[in-house]
Amino acid sequence: MNTSSFGDWIGRREVREDVAHPGPVAGLAALLDHAIPPWDADVLPPLAHWLYFPENARQSELGEDGHPLRGGFLPPVTLPRRMWAGSTIAYQRPIALGTAMRRFSHIEEISEKAGRSGRLIFVRLRHEIETADGLALREWQDIVYREAQGASTPQAESANPPHSEVRRQMMADPRLLFRYSALTFNAHRIHYDRDYCRKVEAYPGLVVHGPLLATLLLDHAMRIDRNIRPREFFFRAQLPVYDTASFTLCLAHEGDQVALWVESSEGATTMTARLKTR
Repeated sequence: MNTSSFGDWIGRREVREDVAHPGPVAGLAALLDHAIPPWDADVLPPLAHWLYFPENARQSELGEDGHPLRGGFLPPVTLPRRMWAGSTIAYQRPIALGTAMRRFSHIEEISEKAGRSGRLIFVRLRHEIETADGLALREWQDIVYREAQGASTPQAESANPPHSEVRRQMMADPRLLFRYSALTFNAHRIHYDRDYCRKVEAYPGLVVHGPLLATLLLDHAMRIDRNIRPREFFFRAQLPVYDTASFTLCLAHEGDQVALWVESSEGATTMTARLKTR
């Protein structure tokens, strides 16, 4: 397999439509254990756009891992493991609840690298969500495909995190992972099927969703300052987080930005994030 064979996929476009119904937002508030959420009541909260525009593949169109079969919008990469490695989201204007939305998705880049776990193929997507008022947000999403050996995640280079000002220890359990999978209509079995995790993909436990960790990080910041309204949010996965041990959400202010990261029970940085506010 060579990425040059995917040249025709670069520039590929997909359009989906949805409505910002309040139901998923109420579900997110319950998932994050909020009696009174720290976001404006009449608009989509930050990162809640991930609850919309689901991949409504028919049951017969799912692979063994629970992902839709390859070769739809995304290129038919044959490497068996697929994960969401990170995103950068730039906010333009809020989306009011009940608003009709349209998402334009583009494949911007496909590249191949060699990592410690073998060959890796990276696909960069650009999503743009518009309403009748114009562009609401733009997101660049990085998806990585890798070989089946091992359970490591490709790491991005990063400096050591600063001293954490505010820490919140958490434990992800199957109930939390199941509810987030349900909210996002995500059938990937590594998040709810323990036997599949251990016997097929060689993980020691259920894997905490990358976007769930990113959501918990941003929620950590908004719990500390309820006036935060993101202008830009970036996250990058470093290592998997499992339901077998606790993890800690960390925060430090750096000028006009907020540095956020997830720390494992062993002290390793498993995800980094950065928040720019209005």
